[in-house]
Amino acid sequence: MAAPTLEPLPEPPAPPPAPARSRRSWLPLLARIIGAVGSGVLLYVSFPPRTMWWLALPAFAVFAVVVHGRRARAGFGYGWLFGMGFLLPLLTWIGELVGPVPWVALVVLESLFVGLAGLGMALVSRLPAAPLWAAAVWVAGEALRGRVPFGGLPWGRAGFGQPDGPFLPVAAIGGVPLLSFVTVLAGLALGELLRRVVTRDGGVRGFVTPAVLAALAMVTGPLAALVPATPSPKPERTVTIAAVQGNVPRLGLDFNAQRRAVLDNHVNETLKLAADVAAGTKPKPDLVIWPENSSDIDPLQNADAAAQIDRAARAVGVPILVGAVLRNPDGITTSNSALVWQAGVGVVERNDKRRVQPFGEYMPWRSFFRMFSSYVDRAGYFVPGDGPGAVDMAGVRVGVTICWEVAFDDLVDDSVDAGAEVLAVPSNNATFGFTEMTYQQMAMSRVRSVEHDRSSIVVTTSGVSGTILPNGTVTASTRQFTPDVLVDRTVLKDTTTLATRWRSAPEWVLVALGVLAMAAGVVSRRRARAGKDEDG
Repeated sequence: MAAPTLEPLPEPPAPPPAPARSRRSWLPLLARIIGAVGSGVLLYVSFPPRTMWWLALPAFAVFAVVVHGRRARAGFGYGWLFGMGFLLPLLTWIGELVGPVPWVALVVLESLFVGLAGLGMALVSRLPAAPLWAAAVWVAGEALRGRVPFGGLPWGRAGFGQPDGPFLPVAAIGGVPLLSFVTVLAGLALGELLRRVVTRDGGVRGFVTPAVLAALAMVTGPLAALVPATPSPKPERTVTIAAVQGNVPRLGLDFNAQRRAVLDNHVNETLKLAADVAAGTKPKPDLVIWPENSSDIDPLQNADAAAQIDRAARAVGVPILVGAVLRNPDGITTSNSALVWQAGVGVVERNDKRRVQPFGEYMPWRSFFRMFSSYVDRAGYFVPGDGPGAVDMAGVRVGVTICWEVAFDDLVDDSVDAGAEVLAVPSNNATFGFTEMTYQQMAMSRVRSVEHDRSSIVVTTSGVSGTILPNGTVTASTRQFTPDVLVDRTVLKDTTTLATRWRSAPEWVLVALGVLAMAAGVVSRRRARAGKDEDG
């Protein structure tokens, strides 16, 4: 029997060509990703040592466009990318201390807080006057990042990037939180205005709100400059303060192995200052400030170190504020202290560092982290002190914020509340080499001077040291990794700014506004979805 003829199977129909729109759908996503990372980089470039403060405005303008109308989780992702673009280059100095892996891990963690801010900004992006609420959300994110975990990391707040900008006087009204708010608001309002112009969203009327918000933000600085600080019954006076930068034997962590050399450097520079005073080439100071870690040898337990410090104090004839590492009675922990050393007497006052740095000065969860890195055994055993943040020296009330303490609002507030007439920021930046960390810290001190209407003396082991007027102007500064002495006629003030009086109140008002706006954004979106479901 003949085999049956098999009919060939018909060819399956070709799939319809993908619509051009779906093939191009990844382009807007890519543009938003680039915009998020790029705007973060722009914000970094706006920070010192560069004086391009104005780049903060296009940074937040671009980010406003990126998150507008996005879902909450998308806003979180874009915020995280913004944080990586901003914090990764800003915090490169962390890598000098702990290496690249912990540095990147820290940035990834800190960027999560920026992600939360992005989430909130996306939620409020369709509300009326959205830039206003989004700026409050940003401040709420900074408030959270500055407090958790392990006491927080307030480094890189938007306001700290504005020491050269016209918004700076706002710090005297509401501190760093209000300065951040105004900076961010200006950028977000410009971004919303640009978006409405390009998309013609809302017509001419739609341009009015963002334009008005941008204009109001722009004039807040000049208007704030017109608000005087409340005068004090005490008359304003001037004293001469010397800041001694002794330098270190070599860069990096190895300087800790050269503790005696660091102490000798500061003693020798003070002896040179005394010789210059005797020769009439420099004015005699009323007090002298040494930096943090200028005596890592405990002078309370080492007679030779005490003798060298006393030798310097006798030569210059005035008290010296000495940054010392003191061993505590338990034999394990140490205190990072600022000691007022009087010639022939020794320590007459002491202020301990009130907030020590995690993963550097101490290691949280030491046994846990030891499983992942041997670095934990290089971290210190410092414990925080509970002093008032101010000491008396030769009749001058000196506020003391040691190194990174200057980044914390409450610690500087406490120093001024304790009667500080001038702010001293003794610091040790040698660990961070030639990174931008020291310039970022100087910028913070400039903002603090304006915030509280106080002169600031920033003195570091290796630079950059500087003297700052109450209006934030740097009158003199040193170079990095060179010995130097700054002698400055310093204005002492006992005035009270609104920021000093209100402390953290403006921040909490802005946080509350941000949280309420996010809640309103959630409700608005749910109502919009419910309306679509009913229409369907």
